[in-house]
Amino acid sequence: MAVVQKHGKNAISDLSNLKANAQTVFGGTGIQKKRTESNPIYWPRPLARVWTVVLLLGTCLLYCARVAMPICAVSLAEQFKWSKKESGIVLGSFFWGYCFTQVIGGYVSDRVGGEKVLLLSAAAWGSMTAFTPVLAHLCSRPIVSMTLSRFLMGLLQGVHYPSLASLCSQKVTESERGFLMSTVGSGSYLGTLVIGGAGSLILDLYGWESVFYVSGLSAVLWAYCMWKYLLKGEGPVILLESFGNGVAQSKMSKRHWLRLFRQPSVWAVIITHLCTASTFFTLLSWLPTFFKDTFPDSKGWIFNVIPWFVAIPSSLFSGCLSDHLIKQGFDTAQVRKLMQFFSMGVSSVFTLLLCGTTTFPMAIAFVSATMGLTTFSHSGVSVNVQDLAPSCAGSLFGVMNTCGAFTGVIMVYFAGYLIETTNSWASVFALISVVNLLGLGMFLMFAEARRVDIETSKSKYHSIHI
Repeated sequence: MAVVQKHGKNAISDLSNLKANAQTVFGGTGIQKKRTESNPIYWPRPLARVWTVVLLLGTCLLYCARVAMPICAVSLAEQFKWSKKESGIVLGSFFWGYCFTQVIGGYVSDRVGGEKVLLLSAAAWGSMTAFTPVLAHLCSRPIVSMTLSRFLMGLLQGVHYPSLASLCSQKVTESERGFLMSTVGSGSYLGTLVIGGAGSLILDLYGWESVFYVSGLSAVLWAYCMWKYLLKGEGPVILLESFGNGVAQSKMSKRHWLRLFRQPSVWAVIITHLCTASTFFTLLSWLPTFFKDTFPDSKGWIFNVIPWFVAIPSSLFSGCLSDHLIKQGFDTAQVRKLMQFFSMGVSSVFTLLLCGTTTFPMAIAFVSATMGLTTFSHSGVSVNVQDLAPSCAGSLFGVMNTCGAFTGVIMVYFAGYLIETTNSWASVFALISVVNLLGLGMFLMFAEARRVDIETSKSKYHSIHI
């Protein structure tokens, strides 16, 4: 005899559905995963592949616009008579703006959809990039206008990766997230290569203004094509209406956030991402100087290109490998830990080997191995946040990226201090390895792949007694 309380007539049908699905839910992990992945909110595989290519191109253009200023920094300094300090102010202003929109970008993406935030932000930072030369020539003090322009660029581009994390958690199945994130993440390396090659050529032939025009307008064109063909011309309207009406699937109260931050696994992804971002920014900033100091006769195009050529296929391979292991039935948390072990553990071995390197080819090999293995984090901690909290993955990733950006700036400055005081690159590489190992230890001990953004201990049927 079943006694049903509180739920009324609807509870009877709910109970029937629960009983009918009991064997499917509890029949085994394979059946459970198959049932979950047929969820209609997820993209079908052909559409997911299209979005993967589109987002890869968008991330590539994001870095083309981001790196346009460093590519043109020397020409700008010569034209406007900037000192090294003034050039540093302009270049550094991007990262301060980049820190402030990570969380809000993820929060809005969780509420209205990451694809719509990506659309509007790309149109905005693309337009800002194309308009940068105009600002430089119109303002009586170009140093002010360019610093403001870079700060605004950082604000607008800061929403990109949190939006990607939110979009992936909402639209991509667990067993395919590694491939999408690693593929899209490789767009950053591709964009650095494209702007480094094509941008340098455009700079020599047509001047620094053309670099900004081409990279900015290309981003605007990408945003238009995504709006026209993938969002069917409805993106911005849906964004405003959805945000205004609050049709969000994720509305986390303060109590829910406090509960979330009491989870060790959440702190594990935050600290691990913080360490990964800090060491990556440090390597990215100081490796060119390392090669120039240690091997004065080395060719810049070699050490600025080869590591990124290695990073692209390595990132793609890590995504394919992680998804394959999950589909074969391996535990998701263990797969994420394995990917992070390669990213932070094995890569640190090659980083330490740089301390005793005496030949240029060996240094290139070790740096390429380091950068290639570092990309495995796209299938590790970067995806793990979507496993833990798919309902607020964008917001949580924004918190992670904000911490990573701040600590990255601090660690870059501290690395410069070590080089000046010790006159040794070994101290910098040792610092990078120690930070990596600390983050890896935290991840291996506390990382999980179960959802922590929902009340798993409470069931809808707690008042149904059989």
